[in-house]
Amino acid sequence: MMTKLSAENQLGSSSDQQTNSVAEKRAKYHLQRTALISTLGGLLFGVDTGVINGAIGYMATPSELNLTPGDEGLVTSGITLGAAVGAVFAGKVSDLIGRRRLLKYLAIVFFICTLACSIAPNAIFMIIFRTLLGLAVGGASVIVPTYLSEISTPSIRGRLVTQNELMIVTGQLLAFVVNAILGNVFGYVSHIWRYMIGFGMIPAILLFIGMFFVPESPRWLVMKGKVQEAFKSLSTLRAQPESCKTEISQIQNALDQEKEIKQATLKDLTTPWVRRLVFIGIGLGVMQQFIGINIMMYYGTTILTQSGFAHNAALIANIFNGIVSVAATIIGMSLMNKVNRRKMLTSGIIGTTTSLVLIVIVSETMSKSPILPILVVACTMMFLGFFQGFISPLVWLLLSEIFPQNLRGLGMGVSTFFLWFSNFLVGYFFPILLSGLGMSYTFMVFVFFNILSFFFAYKFTPETRGKSLEQIQMEFQYGDKSGVNPESK
Repeated sequence: MMTKLSAENQLGSSSDQQTNSVAEKRAKYHLQRTALISTLGGLLFGVDTGVINGAIGYMATPSELNLTPGDEGLVTSGITLGAAVGAVFAGKVSDLIGRRRLLKYLAIVFFICTLACSIAPNAIFMIIFRTLLGLAVGGASVIVPTYLSEISTPSIRGRLVTQNELMIVTGQLLAFVVNAILGNVFGYVSHIWRYMIGFGMIPAILLFIGMFFVPESPRWLVMKGKVQEAFKSLSTLRAQPESCKTEISQIQNALDQEKEIKQATLKDLTTPWVRRLVFIGIGLGVMQQFIGINIMMYYGTTILTQSGFAHNAALIANIFNGIVSVAATIIGMSLMNKVNRRKMLTSGIIGTTTSLVLIVIVSETMSKSPILPILVVACTMMFLGFFQGFISPLVWLLLSEIFPQNLRGLGMGVSTFFLWFSNFLVGYFFPILLSGLGMSYTFMVFVFFNILSFFFAYKFTPETRGKSLEQIQMEFQYGDKSGVNPESK
């Protein structure tokens, strides 16, 4: 009898384990699918900023839009000017209507504005709709990481949120590949740039359709008092109902605590440590852009053609830049929790500075050499490897870490605005500088910015690895005046 009961218990235990295993696999699948669909917003970000790299050469010709260097700058960077505005307002709009609904609306904006850009009859029309497209890009840059952080568990939150950064560079690589295929197969068609840009409508459609199959953010639902809907949403992403109830209780407690926290306003900038934190956030955003990443991502094909590549060959060579960006981002994601932030950041800037100096040297000393284009490609790949692996993901991580809860809204809003506006300035002025100064002297300008960025990062960037937000805040209020961990120097 005892043997029979023991066998039945073991059978029941095995059955429960199998049931739990199936539930965990189902929840993991739904979570991964939801993350993949939502990060199509990041993919669109990458496609719409990267596609101009190959398209600008075709649309600038007299037979097409007949762009001046100033027009080229506005067509290229107008999207980032719109993104600066979209990033500022996206958070508040999503708090009103929900993360899922806003992403659905952004997919519509992506589609309509991409379609309008692909049929643009003149430069003014193109500039207007590229800027409007930027509203969706900026909105996605804020809402997708927010949504991912709110649907993930603490143990995978970092990996899931940084997945969006990977999707951005993957979108840029995809744009480079499409540009190369269309440019080499149909390069004789002067309006092929319209199809390059039009490609962006495909992921926009996929994002819109996909948003019908993902749940709303449970945190937003609880914030709106829709607890039962929050439980239903969370139950598709978690294996056990008990864990859903516990998580919802934790969300409710966190929201209650946030209500008691007085959020910082512009008046609080009169407080020295608050002002210093916001200054560092702005500096990190400006530094990330003035280092020069988007002269590579927006004008890579132009740089390579000026170095001696034929246009079609430059389109193909630019794919390698995209591959390096994706690989470096993956490596950077694995390193950021193992290496001190300041050391990683300053090492990255040394690498980008060296890359730009090498471009200047080879451009000046080997201007008539047949291997110049190959050397320039090698230098741009080196630049992208250091930037995407050491600088880009780290800046976004630092911005998420240095601001305490009551300062996060003000700090992130101001810092993100300056980041996008700096992106606009770089994108706008690069073709003007290239036309007026030539490639070598233009790159010398960015060498100077890299040197300034190194000194800023070394002097002002705090060491945040392994520290709580409260500890970082205490160090800024009462510790070293620069907010830098003395041990990291």
